[in-house]
Amino acid sequence: MREPDAMADTPQKSPETSPEKSETKDTLRFFLKLALFVFILRSLIVTSFVIPSESMLPRLLIGDYLFVTKWNYGYSRWSFPFGLPLLPGRILGRDPARGDVVVFRSPEPDDHDVIKRVIGLPGDTIQVREGQVFLNGRAIPKQRIADFILPLTPNFDANKCGPFLDTVSGQPVCRYPRFRETLPNGKSYDVLDQGNFPEADDTGVYTVPADHVFLMGDNRDDSADSRFAPPRGMGMIPMNRLEGRAAVTFFSTDGSAEWIKPWTWVSAARWNRIGEGF
Repeated sequence: MREPDAMADTPQKSPETSPEKSETKDTLRFFLKLALFVFILRSLIVTSFVIPSESMLPRLLIGDYLFVTKWNYGYSRWSFPFGLPLLPGRILGRDPARGDVVVFRSPEPDDHDVIKRVIGLPGDTIQVREGQVFLNGRAIPKQRIADFILPLTPNFDANKCGPFLDTVSGQPVCRYPRFRETLPNGKSYDVLDQGNFPEADDTGVYTVPADHVFLMGDNRDDSADSRFAPPRGMGMIPMNRLEGRAAVTFFSTDGSAEWIKPWTWVSAARWNRIGEGF
C-alpha cells in the first residue's frame, strides 16, 4: 500500500518580511500616528503661542509662552494649523466674553496669529475719548494705580522703553503709567497709557457688526488693533477668525538664552511668570 506523501501534509511557509522592512513600517506607522495626534491636539484642544511684541503689556511680556485652549469659541478653518480649509464657516460657535484675551488670525494680506483683548461684542458701540474707553456710551472705569516697572532685558531693551527709561536700585528699568479698567461684567485688568496720542486716544464711534468683535491691546498707545483699519491696524475681527482663549503662561524667557548653551535656558527663564492665568 502506497505511503501518503509526507510533503502534502506539510504547510507551506510564506516568504518572511525582512526585519529591516518590518522595522521601517513600524517606525513610519508610529510617526504617522504621532503626527495625527499632534494635529488633533493643536486643532481641537490646546496649542501654544509665544508673545512677539509689547502690545499686551503689562499682562504679557515679550518671550512669554502661553497655552491657548481651542474649544471656547467653536471651530473654523483657522482652528487648524496653516488655516487648512477643512471646515466651512464656524461650527459649535460661541461668543467670547468681554475681557477675554484671545488669539486670532489677522486679516489678509498680512495674515498671522495675533493676541488681543475683547472689548466689544456684536451690537456694541466703542469710542475712545482722551484715552478713556466708552462702551455703549458709558465710560469704562479707569483707575490710576502703581507704575508698571519692567527691568531691561535682551528682548526688551532701552530702545523699546523710549522716554520711560528710569533706574531702580541702580538698575535700568522702564517705568510706565498704569491703570486698572473694569468692564460692566466685572472683569478687571491693567492697561498702560503712555501719553496723549490723538489717533489712538480720541476716536470716532465704532459699531461692532454681527459676528465680529472689537479688540484692543492693553498697551493702549502701542497696539495696532480694532481702532485702526488695515494695514495700520486690523479693524474688527470676524468671529470665525478666533482661534482660542489664552489660558496660562507655561514659560517665559528674557531673551538671554543661547541654544548652544543649555545652561542659559535656566538662567534666562522668568520663573515667577510661570503659571499665571487670565
